[in-house]
Amino acid sequence: MTVLIVLIVVVLLLALLGVGLGVKIVKQYEQGVLFRLGRVLGEREPGLHMIIPLVDVLHRASLRIVTMPIQSQGIITRDNVSVDVSAVAYFRVVDAVKSVVAIENVYAAIDQIAQTTLRKVVGQHTLDETLSETDTINLDIREILDVTTVEWGVQVTLVELKDIQLPDSMKRAMARQAEAEREKRAKIINAEGESMAAAALGDASDIMMAHPLALQLRNLQSLVEIGVDKNTTVVFPAPLMSTIGELGSFLAREAAAATPLATPRATPTAGPLATQPVPAAPPVPRTRPLPPGKPNGTANPVSVVKANRGDLPVQGARRVNSP
Repeated sequence: MTVLIVLIVVVLLLALLGVGLGVKIVKQYEQGVLFRLGRVLGEREPGLHMIIPLVDVLHRASLRIVTMPIQSQGIITRDNVSVDVSAVAYFRVVDAVKSVVAIENVYAAIDQIAQTTLRKVVGQHTLDETLSETDTINLDIREILDVTTVEWGVQVTLVELKDIQLPDSMKRAMARQAEAEREKRAKIINAEGESMAAAALGDASDIMMAHPLALQLRNLQSLVEIGVDKNTTVVFPAPLMSTIGELGSFLAREAAAATPLATPRATPTAGPLATQPVPAAPPVPRTRPLPPGKPNGTANPVSVVKANRGDLPVQGARRVNSP
């Protein structure tokens, strides 16, 4: 009787242990894959499921999106610049059977294939393209990963470049380039401002030429601006053109007044007599009209008879040949 009771208790314990081993719960975000004697029987949806202990094995695969950081990779770009690029990948299991049967460890496999794909894609671009066309690089990496992981029952939803580390020399070169670009923009803006200011001044000058009173009002405004600091000196500006004209007239008058007048020249004498003025220029020879019957060339011109050396000069003596 005692042995029977012990057997019944053992059977009950084994039954309870079998029930405990045979009851499996699949959560809402999971999907089960049932193996019986090593063969796949199918998928099991979320809920309570009974399996045969020691005969059936139930593997659970999570269907949630997994965030996987991709380690920083030392990459040489197409223009031979060494950079360190890190990224992050997002994927999820879409086929639980393939994720369990086709590959041993889907997470480790995706991590390795993501690193190699990152080096491959970034190495095909230049540094400028890597920095500016990150969306294109992300899309290329995702497409390559999708082609590879679709056989594993995994879908890559997103890949993003997280960080790009540049060498210090390249950072300095890029800083100089950015500084030069800023200086170029500043000079262009300054030149455009000067052009607009010159155009505005030209329009203002045209208006002042058409309205002379406007210039006087501007002069009064300048006086008001000067007198803001309560200065004791008041400047009255004069029109520039009239000032230049008056200065030219003054210089012309001064030049005319400074020109010396012509003075008579004196001839030294041999005696004590005073010198007499001599005409500045010799007289012009004059000819008389020829009488009838005289040939040309017989007329004697009027000439000035000079005295001999030592005598007084005789002025006005004339010798006329009678006809």
